Amino acid sequence: MNSPISRRTVTVSLLAGAAALGTPGAAFATPSPSPSADLASRPHRHEQPTIVLIHGAFADASSWSAVVERLQRQGHHALAPALPLRGLASDAAYIRSVLGSVPGPIVLVGHSYGGGVISVAAADAPRVKALVYIAAFVPDIGESALELTDKYPGSTLAQATSPQYYPLPGGGEGEELVIKQELFREQFAAGVPATTAQAMAVGQRPIALAALQEKATAAAWKRLPSWCLVATEARNIPPAAEQWMAERAHAHTVRVRAPHAVAVSDPAPVTQLILRAAHSAC
Repeated sequence: MNSPISRRTVTVSLLAGAAALGTPGAAFATPSPSPSADLASRPHRHEQPTIVLIHGAFADASSWSAVVERLQRQGHHALAPALPLRGLASDAAYIRSVLGSVPGPIVLVGHSYGGGVISVAAADAPRVKALVYIAAFVPDIGESALELTDKYPGSTLAQATSPQYYPLPGGGEGEELVIKQELFREQFAAGVPATTAQAMAVGQRPIALAALQEKATAAAWKRLPSWCLVATEARNIPPAAEQWMAERAHAHTVRVRAPHAVAVSDPAPVTQLILRAAHSAC
């Protein structure tokens, strides 16, 4: 695309090359110092924000553990609430209630489906100063996650998931999706150590199909500065779709050669992007 935003796109390599993804423990290794390092150590002219991290489908709050560890090491407050994954509007309302209990400025981070949630939740959350999208949906008003997934080829999620059913409060059943455990690592966490990926598969959070079909009612990225990380090896959201959404949002964008579960496989560049957002916007 001949967008001026593409000139700002930065390519971020894996910490030790592609082979490092297969090395046990590599996903949680402490990053080596770099010339651009420690944005958090610089003096802040304003109050330091709280980093609120929203997970997406087929994951839980523990997927942020390595990122939280790095943020806390830099002296940042972090919060990673559990997302119900039952509907975009209801999930956003829940996160908005969580934000209401956080004092001071907030940097709101969303992974995957969580990107749609933060886009809606931040519309009525004045203390949110920046949005960070990690391999995430960045929907406009009237767009759904499934619609954006199908915008470009490359997603293999439909073939990797199975339906299951849960009771609805008013009666009847709702349909939810899970990634088949035998396909989880390949689909969601390629390169993550096998034992870690297996534990993630067992503990994955199913998402209601209706949540993926529900259209966004707000797009907070239109008024807030935004940062996007494109995971170039992702199989849930096509990388081309991630790039297109980032450019449309005029987001500061980095590209990381990593799977969809990039916060687990490559927490260092994820953390660096969050710190840039916190330093620039707050």
